[in-house]
Amino acid sequence: MPLLLLSLLLLASSLSTVQAAPQLSGPDILLEGVATDVQASGLDPDRPWHIDDGTRRHPLEVDADGVATLSLTVTDGPRTLSLYDAANTPAATLELDPVPAWLSLLPALTAITLALAFRQVILALFAGLLLGGWVLHGMNAGALLGAFGDSVNVHVLSAASDSDHMSIVLFCLLIGGMVGIISRNGGTRGIAERIARVIRGRRQAQNSTALLGLAIFFDDYANALIVGNTMRHITDRVRISRAKLAYLVDSTAAPVSAIMLVTTWIGFQVGLISEAMDAIEDWNESAYSVFVNAIPYNAYPILALAFVFLVAWSGRDFGPMLTAERKALSEPGARQAMSSREAIVEEADIPTKEGIPTRALNAVIPMIVLVAITLGGIYATGLAALGGGDHQLRDIFGEGDSFSAMMWGSLAACVTAVIMTQVQRLMSMTETAHYWFEGVKSMLLPITILMMAWALASVNEDLHTSDFLVTVLGDSLSPQWMPAVIFGLAGFTAFATGSSWGVMGIMMPLVVPLAWAVLEHNGMAGTAEGMPLLYASVAGVLAGAVWGDHCSPLAETTLLAAMASGCDLIDHVRTQLPYAMLVGIVALLFGALGTGFGLPWWLGLAGGVATLTAVLFTLGQRATAATKVATASDASA
Repeated sequence: MPLLLLSLLLLASSLSTVQAAPQLSGPDILLEGVATDVQASGLDPDRPWHIDDGTRRHPLEVDADGVATLSLTVTDGPRTLSLYDAANTPAATLELDPVPAWLSLLPALTAITLALAFRQVILALFAGLLLGGWVLHGMNAGALLGAFGDSVNVHVLSAASDSDHMSIVLFCLLIGGMVGIISRNGGTRGIAERIARVIRGRRQAQNSTALLGLAIFFDDYANALIVGNTMRHITDRVRISRAKLAYLVDSTAAPVSAIMLVTTWIGFQVGLISEAMDAIEDWNESAYSVFVNAIPYNAYPILALAFVFLVAWSGRDFGPMLTAERKALSEPGARQAMSSREAIVEEADIPTKEGIPTRALNAVIPMIVLVAITLGGIYATGLAALGGGDHQLRDIFGEGDSFSAMMWGSLAACVTAVIMTQVQRLMSMTETAHYWFEGVKSMLLPITILMMAWALASVNEDLHTSDFLVTVLGDSLSPQWMPAVIFGLAGFTAFATGSSWGVMGIMMPLVVPLAWAVLEHNGMAGTAEGMPLLYASVAGVLAGAVWGDHCSPLAETTLLAAMASGCDLIDHVRTQLPYAMLVGIVALLFGALGTGFGLPWWLGLAGGVATLTAVLFTLGQRATAATKVATASDASA
């Protein structure tokens, strides 16, 4: 028996020393004209190897693990790759069969088109998901069945298993539960009554919403949920449409988080810039300095905030937003939030319990706890990540774990709301738990849509949608047009994929080295003339991502803003789109394009604000004026 065991051990040892057979592996899907990586493994590092693609030989650089990677672009149909050793003996082959690159755009464009056409968001997302899976499975009759199965057990499951995604889900559920409690115990009505004493009209209500949006600057998700839920009852009282509220919430959430110096965005953005700068040997500026220097060129978020206050101050609107405002004014007591179509949120509209005092503190204190614990959690996790010691506040917040902090804050806010309700004997514990769950239930539909949107983003990643878009425009860049092209590309990609952070993560490592190479080729790298173009290119990725996010019905912040405001998602997209497109075009002309051709950033922003003001006062009308005319006509009749 011992002899048998010894023999088995010797056999296992000998097998472990056998060199693995050389292999070639490629991507699951290959797009025509888009570079992709082919990996060779099981190679002897001490021998030369090469790959023959049928047109030329590509020498390989083999690492110590026997692995080599080759970047290839296939443009002329199927191709067979052959791996050869030093003796020119074939060791492995790989068949590459590319598909037309434009197919990578189909899932996102299908989802957006169907959502806007039929106003059925979940069905539109599922159709895009199914189409993307069909492309991934080979686009034949049998592939449809595989795509149908993968839509749930691969893509949706992958989205649900992501820890960051689940953090957002838990945050939304807990916020919904807190809102359910403070709605029933009279807290939200108390806030509405307090603010209503100060707010005398529509202008004050809109300005207050925008200012609250600036105050909750540290995170766009928390901003949308807090501001929308806080101001919804107040704006209803002065007959501001839910679509208008959703616009005010959405256009002060991501823009302010993208340009402030201490937010949950900063660590992500600075980390991307730092990673992109690692490939540039002649540029020694710190990543944070690049971010700060790029802020003045971040035209879209700045102009979006300026336009919010212009709209709020002037009381003017145009397009679908004007129609929504007139409807809100002409139908007293009408439920503006929901339509008979699919809604973004089951409007809880949990009524305040009869016979109890309506105290604003019952809502204010849980919200203060939410903000304080969230900010404190970000600070604590950021300081821990830096190993303690003395650090600047921006660095601490940049390293903080915003997802964990938001969960801590929302849980603490729920507990606070429960304790305050019980101490004051406003509801029994059973009733409190019931309305907490009613608030949670109101979040189930938006969370379902979020899951579907994340799953579609996963399909877009598998289809290399962003790689295709970058490839299409990457070779056409010139120093003067570079910021504008990057801004437009980032915007379109974010619109198609619904992910601003995803676009930043994909494009920043590509854009920064590319922009430096373009400047270096034209003798402008590191010069006073070239650095503004470089900063504007960095800002183009950040600003374009926010712009596309604002225009897309697939974007998370768009969903959350509509949800928190109690507005139908498609109504929100349809009414906000003209405003976002206007600001985006002005930012493109006066920001990205102006900078490219030598316009100082401050003059570009001033020109952008002046243009937005002129357009608003030319096209915009006051909904109140039209309502007064209609009322007078009815009276005379």
